[in-house]
Amino acid sequence: MEEQSEDQVGGGMSVKEEEVEKDNLTDEALAADEEDDEALPHSEILDIFEEGLARLVQDPLLCDLPIQVTLEEVNSQIALEYGQAMTVRVFKADGEIMPIVVVQNATVLDLKKAIRRFMELKQQREGGVKHVSWRYVWRTFSLVFQGEKLEDDKMRLKDYGIRNRDEVTFMKRLRKK
Repeated sequence: MEEQSEDQVGGGMSVKEEEVEKDNLTDEALAADEEDDEALPHSEILDIFEEGLARLVQDPLLCDLPIQVTLEEVNSQIALEYGQAMTVRVFKADGEIMPIVVVQNATVLDLKKAIRRFMELKQQREGGVKHVSWRYVWRTFSLVFQGEKLEDDKMRLKDYGIRNRDEVTFMKRLRKK
C-alpha cells in the first residue's frame, strides 16, 4: 500500500489543487452574481422597491404615510412612535395644516428645513410650482408660536416651549419702515 503524502487530501487531490478548485468555484459564483446584477434593469428594481414600500406602508404603525413614501418619511414615523421625534402642526394663511416631524431636540432651523422638505415632497407628488426661493420665503414670512416669533435659528424648539402636536403659525412679516 502506498502512503499518502501530507499534501494529499481525501480523494487524492493535493492541498494546492484543492485551493485552486475553491478559487475557481469562487470566481464562478462571482460571475453568476454579476450576471444576476445585470439581469434586472434599474427601472424594474425601483418598481420592486416601491412595491415593497407600499406593502410596508400598509402596516398600522405606518398607515398615515403616502403611497409614494420616502425612506426619510418611514424613519420619521418610526422615530415618532419611539418618542424620538415630535410633530409640529404648521398653520398656513390659506388654512392648510402641515404636520411636520422633527427630532425632539430640533432647532428652529431644523423646523424650517423640515418644512422645506415637506413642501418639496408635496410638490413632487401633486405637481405645481417647480421652484421656490426659500430665501425669499424666510425673508417674507416668519414662524410664530403663541404670539412669539421664532427668529433665532439656533434656538431649540423646546426653549420656545414647543412640544409634540403644538401649533406654529406661518405668518407674513410686517415691513419695518
